[in-house]
Parts: sequence; C-alpha cells; structure tokens
Amino acid sequence: MLEIEIDGTKLTVPNGTTVIEAARSNGTHIPHFCYHKKLSIAANCRMCLVQVEKAPKPLPACATPVSDGMKVFTHSDMAVKAQKGVMEFLLINHPLDCPICDQGGECQLQDLAVGYGGSSSRYEEEKRVVANKDLGPLISTDMTRCIHCTRCVRFTEEVAGMQEIGMANRGEHSEIMSFIGMTVDSEISGNVIDLCPVGALTSKPFRYTARTWELSRRKSVSPHDGLGANLIVQVKGDRVMRVLPFENEPVNECWIADRDRFSYEALNSEQRLTKPMLKQGGQWIETDWQTALEYVGNGLKSITRDHGADSIAAIGTAHSTVEELFLLNKLSQGLNAGAASFGGRYADARLAASQQGATWLGQAIADVAQSKAALVIGSTLRKEQPLLAQRLRQGVKRGLKLSLINPMADELFVAPSAQLIVRPDQLVEGLAAVVKAAAEIKQAAVPAAVAAVEVNAAARAIAQQLVDATANEGDRATVLLGNLAAHHPRAAELATLANQLAAITGATLGWMSEAANTVGAQLLGLTATDALAKPRKAVLLFNTEVEFDSHNPQAALATAKQAEMVVAFSAFKHGAVDYADVLLPITPFSETAGSFINMDGRLQSFNGVVKPLGDSRPGWKVLRVLGNLLEIAGFDFDSAEAVRNAALPQGEAGIAAKLNNAVTEVAASLQAPATGLVRLGEVPIYQGDALVRRAPSLQKTRDAAAPVVGLSAATAAQLGVAAGDNVKVQQGDASVTLPVAIDAGLSDGTVRVATAHPSTVALAAMFGPINVTRA
Repeated sequence: MLEIEIDGTKLTVPNGTTVIEAARSNGTHIPHFCYHKKLSIAANCRMCLVQVEKAPKPLPACATPVSDGMKVFTHSDMAVKAQKGVMEFLLINHPLDCPICDQGGECQLQDLAVGYGGSSSRYEEEKRVVANKDLGPLISTDMTRCIHCTRCVRFTEEVAGMQEIGMANRGEHSEIMSFIGMTVDSEISGNVIDLCPVGALTSKPFRYTARTWELSRRKSVSPHDGLGANLIVQVKGDRVMRVLPFENEPVNECWIADRDRFSYEALNSEQRLTKPMLKQGGQWIETDWQTALEYVGNGLKSITRDHGADSIAAIGTAHSTVEELFLLNKLSQGLNAGAASFGGRYADARLAASQQGATWLGQAIADVAQSKAALVIGSTLRKEQPLLAQRLRQGVKRGLKLSLINPMADELFVAPSAQLIVRPDQLVEGLAAVVKAAAEIKQAAVPAAVAAVEVNAAARAIAQQLVDATANEGDRATVLLGNLAAHHPRAAELATLANQLAAITGATLGWMSEAANTVGAQLLGLTATDALAKPRKAVLLFNTEVEFDSHNPQAALATAKQAEMVVAFSAFKHGAVDYADVLLPITPFSETAGSFINMDGRLQSFNGVVKPLGDSRPGWKVLRVLGNLLEIAGFDFDSAEAVRNAALPQGEAGIAAKLNNAVTEVAASLQAPATGLVRLGEVPIYQGDALVRRAPSLQKTRDAAAPVVGLSAATAAQLGVAAGDNVKVQQGDASVTLPVAIDAGLSDGTVRVATAHPSTVALAAMFGPINVTRA
C-alpha cells in the first residue's frame, strides 16, 4: 500500500494504482475523455493533466502510477491552465452543432467545455470536416465531432474481441473508421455508443427522436438471455425511446448486448396486439375481455368434460416472468392437466425426468472467468451468451485455458486451447471420450458406459487441461453446457457425462441458461418437455410462438392445427392467426411488474416502465381472472408482489436450496455416426424470442441475414454443389430452397441450417436426418 496526497487529502492506495483511480476512490473528479475503467490506458486526450509535486510539467492522471509520498494537485493554476489549453485544442475543429446533436444534454465535451472552455474561440481558420462512415444499421456516425479518444477502437479490440474499428492517418488527418469500409457486426457493438464521449457515434434507431432531457429513466431487466443484464429504459410519453445499460458489476458489468439495447423497437411495433380477438367463421373479430375469457373458460370446461384434462397442454416460455409462469402452472394443475411446459425446443424428455433440481451456472457469473480452465459443450457461445463470452475472453487474456466440444468451430475472437469438433449426432461420443481420458489421467475408475469409446488427441488435451486446472488447492475449472446441448435429442446423456467429468476432474458444472427465466421456470415446477409431442384437444400458448419456439416446428404446428381450441396469450399478432381460435393481448416486460431468476440464481425484480398499450393487460392479471372464471382455488392476488411471494415463499434462500445440477444417471449409449446427412439447427441470435424478431434494426444486421445451408468442402463436393448454388433441403414432408455456404468449421456429413426463422420453419427437427439435393 502506498500513501498519496490529493489536493491536501491523504489516502492509502494499493501499489499499481494510477492517479486518476486514486482520485476516484477519494471522490475527487479529474476531467477526462479517453480514460475508461474497463479499457486499457491510452492517455491521448490529455484532458486529465494534473500537477505533481517535483514534476517539471503536468502529467496525465490516467497513465501516471502512484508513488509513495506523491502529492497531486488537480485544481492548481498549473493543472487548470493545462486542462483549459487541451480543451481549446479539442474545440478547434469541433463543430458548433449542439442544438442538433443527439448527444446534447449528456455530452462529456459539452459538460467540460462549461468549466474549461473559453467564452469565444481564437481560431479563425477553416475547420476540418470528416466524411461520415457506414458502420451498419445500429450505429450512426458524425465523424467531424470525433475527438480521437479511441475508446471505440479499444472496446472493439479488447472487449468485443475483434478490432472492427481503427484509427487511420496521422495528426489532424486522423480518422476513426471501420476496416476497409466494412460494417461493425459484433453482437455487443452498441456499447461504443455509450463509450463515445461526444456525438460522433450515436444510436441510429434513436436518432432525432427525442432529447435526453425529455426522457424519464427507469430500471429494468433484460428478458433475453440467461444473464439478466440490468437496463435503464428511457421513456417519453408512455413510449420506450431508448435502452441503456445499468451498471451491475456481478451481472453485466457496464455492458449490454445489442439485443438488450435495440429490441425495444418491437415494443412500438405495428404488430402489437392491443385488443382480444376471436375467430368466427374463419374471420378474426375484435371483442372485449369478458367475452374472450368466458369463451376460453367455457371451451376448457367443455374439452375437459369430453376428452379429459390430459388433452389440454399449457405451454409457456422462459422469457416470461416468475409471476406469469407460476400462475400458468397453477392454472394447468388446477385443470388437472399436469405441469405446464416451457420446453418446446427440448427434444429429450429424459433430461427433465433425471434432473434433481433447477439447473444453473453452478457459480457466480463473475467467477466463470476466474477459472484456470473452462470447457464449453454444445454452444454457439458468442450468439447465445454475448456478455458471458466477453467475460471468458477476458479470462483467456489472464491465462484461462478455454476448450470446446462442439458440432461447429465458430469464431470466438479468442484462440481455444483445445477443441473437439464432431457431427451433431456424435456430441455424446465426443464428451464420452473426454470423460474416459480424464478418468485415465486421474487413474480413476472409467465409467462403464464410456469404456469402449476411442480417445483421440483432442479429447485427451481437453481432459488434461481440466485435470491440471484443479491440481492446486484453490484453483478452479468449469464445465459449461450450452443451448445446443440442452436442445440435443440425447441431452440427458450429455448431462450425465458432464456430471461424471466434473466429478472426476473436480471442476464446477454449470448450464448457461437459454432465456431470462429458465432457472425460474424450473424452480416453479414447469417441465422442459415438448408438450406438443402428442395430440391435444386444447392448447394454451403463453408468450410463445409454436413455429419459432419448437424443436420440431413441422410436428408442433401439425399438433396445434388439429386441436379443437388454441388460445394464444401474446403481445403480438403472429403466425398463430393461422391456427389459433383466440388471441389475448398480454403486455411485454416493459409494461408489467415481474421478476426473472438469472443463470446464477439471482432474483431480479422490476416494475413496468410504461402503461399497457391499448387494451392489453399484464399476463399475470389475465391468468388470475381466467383462474377465477374456472373456479380454481388460489387465484386471489392483487399485485405482482403478492404472486411472487406465493411463488417463492422462502425468497432467495428457497431459490438457493433448489439449485442443483446433479442428475439421476442416464447411461450413455454409444452410437456410430449415422450413414446419411445430419442437421445442425441452432437458433439465430435475433430469432430467439418475440421481441428480437420484431426489432427492425436488429433484423437489418449481418447476424439476421437469411439462413444458408452450411456444408464442409468435402460434403459439398460429395453432393456436387458449390458456394452460392441453390439446394433443396428436405425434412419430413416439407422442403425449402436455400443457397449453399462453405463452412470450414463443420465436420463432414453435417448440414447447418438455422431453425426459428421464417424461411426454415417448414422443416422438422433441429437435430436429425436431412436430405440435400441440387435445386
């Protein structure tokens, strides 16, 4: 620890602390532009110049380490003169366009110019003008305003993982630009908007829609992936105008993913459902709530009487709140239809049956990157969990060894220490090889189910890394299962093997939850099974779209269409108009109070930020009224908080007690690769839930491009096709025509065709046999 004196105040700070960090810990503000606590030191804006005793000239506080006995003066005549000089230089070429700048009112340059700028400019020459750059559909540019702080450059390189933005030229000819005119396509690119201290980089969807001082700021929680990023939702006139990150270091640090930031556009979509609707004679008519709910109630009673309660299926989604899912499950059980389901994409019913608790990350989110080694199994990591992937990248920089068992070798913007790429139908066999290798290395008993598997060099390298990572006391390793593993037809076998691997190596096992409330759905007793796997007479669809949220949309749609009554509780008009009989308008997360339980078991509650649109109502209120109409006991709640207390009577202690990744073992049945082609059908990042599907700006990004048929070069040659050729892809009774793309990260025999997209919903199982022929 070192002693330092700042403006006459003495304090003690750790060795290696910079002057600006010491000042921040003391509550002393030093003006700055380029410094950011999450980025490397650049020291190029020079705004943080301070006077240090015995130093011949002012020093940059962000790049000057503290030395013992140092005396710093942040507001001395020397410091202030230097800061004012820097400000004058920054303003020489800066345009005077604050009245039309979206950054106006929250601009650091504006704020500091008040304290350090002159009342008039001495500069009379022509100002420099810089052409704007096209960075894509999310980021708007006004590059003449740029002050070359390089925050955006450092973010894309150090945090996002790939330097998509850089600085070209020198001196006053310097420009911030993307690489050879390409767009910025990172899934967390929108954070450069927050980082930019001026109006050079602003939000393209938000551009010229409101002034910052007109906006109310309200806290919320992201409804997308299982991380549960904390948000600031900015509102004007009962309309969500913008979403920003709310800093929460244990969860999302100070970042949010682009889907968290821009999916708000869907809240104001023309597709919003605002009135209850009934289908009569094949035509949709608007009606009132009482008529619609009485129709549903009478229909459910009739079907229960005529066909039995087992003919009813209640299906939700883990993007719904704890309160909504609790009442949906209570309604289903009150009808004697069993537990509600949230697992349309889950193909292995054995997984839910074998689980001994709610599966979770197994540790705090922040602890994942502190591991010595991490193995990721079955995950499109960057797209499934953008912010967790970012944490893992930071961990690799600190020495974490990242390894993968995947059906594809996607770009992670970090080099894995080892990876095992297998066909989708060989994911179990790949993990089995690692389990056997780990047992042999540890000289432990090899589980009987994996004794016959052949161990290759990649599997042994992965096992060795996990074993080495836990060799020293206090060191940790992590085994993480992703969405592809959870959706796999042999998911229960993968869970069993992952538990065995964790036990053998001493690693921590975790599941990277697919949705904001996956952990909550399991805690509440909903099942991760496909409720449409068998015929039903009545189907209740709560905040879910069968065609996008099913493992086998072809079969699920067929089941929904043959049902006597389908009731869709939805915030949007969607494909259900083809097969539903009733549409009930419920509110999205922004218009209701509720809670999510994220992947590390953290309960996060929030309130609605705007009023419900039209006649839409919070989902928990609709379920409460329907439960009372059906005369089911226990639906007398007057607030979301009361529902939450009933759902989680023991609060956070009760949640922690039910978190458990252990499973009743389902022995792995080793199989040879199938003779034909097998599909790899991941869910694209901007097709995962109802909001991102309807966010226009997200749908213009590269990640939202129409699906292609990914093939290895050898498989393409075997089929006689080349990149760009159109091919006919067939599963079951349906086929679609798509272009071919050569994917070097695929093993031979794998056909990568995304699911949950309008152009592929006609196809069948996400993992299963598939035929490809030239169109």
